[in-house]
Amino acid sequence: MDGRAGLAATPGALPYYVAFSQLLGLTVVATTGAWLGLYRGGIAWEGALQFNVHPLCVVIGLIFLQGDALLVYRVFRNEAKRTTKVLHGLLHVFALVIALVGVVAVFDYHRKKGYADLYSLHSWCGLLVLVLYFAQWLVGLSFFLFPGASFSLRSRYRPQHVFFGAAIFLLSVGTALLGLKEALLFKLGAKYSMFEAEGVLANVLGLLLVGFGVTVLYILTRSDWKRPPQAEEQALSMDFKTLTEGDSPGSQ
Repeated sequence: MDGRAGLAATPGALPYYVAFSQLLGLTVVATTGAWLGLYRGGIAWEGALQFNVHPLCVVIGLIFLQGDALLVYRVFRNEAKRTTKVLHGLLHVFALVIALVGVVAVFDYHRKKGYADLYSLHSWCGLLVLVLYFAQWLVGLSFFLFPGASFSLRSRYRPQHVFFGAAIFLLSVGTALLGLKEALLFKLGAKYSMFEAEGVLANVLGLLLVGFGVTVLYILTRSDWKRPPQAEEQALSMDFKTLTEGDSPGSQ
């Protein structure tokens, strides 16, 4: 009874929005697989199908898993802070690794075919996403998971970490939309304006990507849905601040 008394109540609508986001995210992955299977021949590491590894891996990694990583602190509201941090970091690792597989696949495919690299807006935005994503993960790991950063430094950096996390996710969704449009124009050309079945399915996929991105960002920006600090976390934070910076717990 005493252990349950300190648990923060879950906002009534939050589980429904989280469930809806997961339904959208899984539908995005499934629709991407359906598009590649029905109109692009499927996926394989060798031959012409190697290119298709790229969109599937990017959608799974930088869209679905990244979105879930951002939602960890909303979903796991009463678990130990360190456990939540580790899960948040691991999801980002899985997202990055899977996305890198997709990036390697497209570069290898271009090399074998003799195609140019990094000339399109999609590729420039994709490179920017990868650089920012890796930098964000490294800095977050250094500040929040491993000891060393001061309490005040963590506090000052946390808003930037949250902002850049949301911004990189939004940029990832936008880059995926650019890549989807680019792939359709390359293959369909003028037929794209004739409501070809592949174009319609890909447009639906684009709307699903937007829907998933908007839903995740809405959950993140609801201030009343933030994970409340637990009593023991507040006590530990004040003790840590006192030990490292000499502040008095009552000085605030």
